[in-house]
Amino acid sequence: MPRQTTKSIYWQGVRDGAPFILVIVPFSVLFGVVATEAGLNVLETMGFSVLVIAGAAQFTALQLLSDGAPTAIALISALAVNLRMAMYSASLTPYIGGASLGQRALAAYFTVDQSYACAIVKFEANPGWSIPQRLSYFFGVVTAICPLWYVFTLVGALVGTSIPQGLALDFALPITFLAMIAPMLRTPAHLAAAFVSVTMSLIFAFLPYNLGLLIAGVAGMMVGAQVEVTRERRIAPPTGDAS
Repeated sequence: MPRQTTKSIYWQGVRDGAPFILVIVPFSVLFGVVATEAGLNVLETMGFSVLVIAGAAQFTALQLLSDGAPTAIALISALAVNLRMAMYSASLTPYIGGASLGQRALAAYFTVDQSYACAIVKFEANPGWSIPQRLSYFFGVVTAICPLWYVFTLVGALVGTSIPQGLALDFALPITFLAMIAPMLRTPAHLAAAFVSVTMSLIFAFLPYNLGLLIAGVAGMMVGAQVEVTRERRIAPPTGDAS
């Protein structure tokens, strides 16, 4: 097997991130359009995307503010939607936690659903990679995704309402999450968390300001954690006296 260099690993990341372009482009254009329709100017729209760089949270906050929700509710909801980033960070720490502070800060900023989904699978499959190799792969994935998020958010903001509604750009959001989440549902804990969160979100869909999603997310995480704890207890060896 040929030796892998940081350069070759970087290009692996670019290739693995490239398929997400098919959803990142319409998703970012849609945000630019929706943001300008909600009353943000181009500079405000771009500031939103560059500073937050979290599509689901951006759409959540924008929708709530457009519906007249209190600012506090919009902020809490956006933060709740992004709680998964804390779990992503904890999951990546064993692999890149030894990097420099600047590298970790840059990785934290560019930790999005797509970069995490690609990176964690590749890191687990290549335990012998060094930290520079892991960072090269991570930023390779980012190269194929994040610059396009900025560019096409700007396109959406500039084009605004001139995009025909029949294009239905909003298909990108559910397809993105399905493409990322489905391959990761590999354990009973993952499946239980997904099932409970979907069920609870449907049950509490009547709540205002999308508060049902917050309840569903918390419930899903709690159930998933409990299933994992129960599973580990079952497979743990007995602690009785050794003969």
